[in-house]
Amino acid sequence: MADHVLVTGGAGYIGSHACKALRQAGYVPVTYDNLCTGWEDAVKFGPFERGDLLDRARLDAVFAKYQPVAVMHFAALSQVGESMKEPGKYWLNNVGGSLSLIEATVAAGCRNFVFSSTCATYGEHDNVLLDESVEQHPINAYGSSKRAIEDMLKDFESAFGLRHVIFRYFNVAGGDPEAEVGEFHRPETHLIPLMLDAIDGKREALTIFGTDYDTPDGTCIRDYVHVCDLVDAHVLGLKWLEDDKGSRVFNLGTGSGFSVREVIDHSRAVTNRDVPYEEGPRRPGDCTKLVSGSTRAGKELGWTPKRSTLDIMIADAWRWHQNGHYDK
Repeated sequence: MADHVLVTGGAGYIGSHACKALRQAGYVPVTYDNLCTGWEDAVKFGPFERGDLLDRARLDAVFAKYQPVAVMHFAALSQVGESMKEPGKYWLNNVGGSLSLIEATVAAGCRNFVFSSTCATYGEHDNVLLDESVEQHPINAYGSSKRAIEDMLKDFESAFGLRHVIFRYFNVAGGDPEAEVGEFHRPETHLIPLMLDAIDGKREALTIFGTDYDTPDGTCIRDYVHVCDLVDAHVLGLKWLEDDKGSRVFNLGTGSGFSVREVIDHSRAVTNRDVPYEEGPRRPGDCTKLVSGSTRAGKELGWTPKRSTLDIMIADAWRWHQNGHYDK
């Protein structure tokens, strides 16, 4: 009988792709999601249990029902701008919800925990390739909440032996090549789907937030990693824990940064359509440049990104954009 893995946020963008990867790796992913930002139509690869992380009794019941061998924790609020305006919302949902989940995990006797963190925990480090040793100084409540959860995991390992793998993501993009699941948010805040909406006439124009950054073309630079490569790393992280290799932190990025204007240029080439855009002011909480300088995931996990070229990520996102949404 296949082992169950509890996937919080499994109805969301990254979580749904993780569920597919887990299913392909021989696990049964159990999605736990309150659907505040996820979509029930994205739950296709295992059972669905609707619930909130702050509902401890519901969590306990789900743990008892499935007895998962591990938890993959994706569920979180993740809009940087919103986190600057409503920090309490992020501390309650992300930190409070994670505390409830971690306590339920320990109480159920589950000892393997894979956590979806973010490079936003590093904060502003201009002209620095970020590896796992860089000091964490988040500049927004989203990054601060994720750093707090990382600290929480370390404390629970010391007290209860909760082994964990922490993945600090850079910008996630693309979609399932078979378009079974994809990226779809309401409201949408991510660059590539916003741009594809503009290309497709679903919004008047893409807004470039800030053109006066200290970069070659004045726009922010980000390291983009394909969502399928990202979730492959999570399966490797789970196997790392199952092999009893100990808790570890890994950055997930490609080491290549692209500016907003470069992404626009590649999108124009991939879709063979014009990209209508307008220029706007900077958003609070945005960093100038975030690029991974880490090779740890490759060396230790054997992780090799296979689809993380900008053209493939845009092409996969465009295929999903044309063929599937959850807005029934």
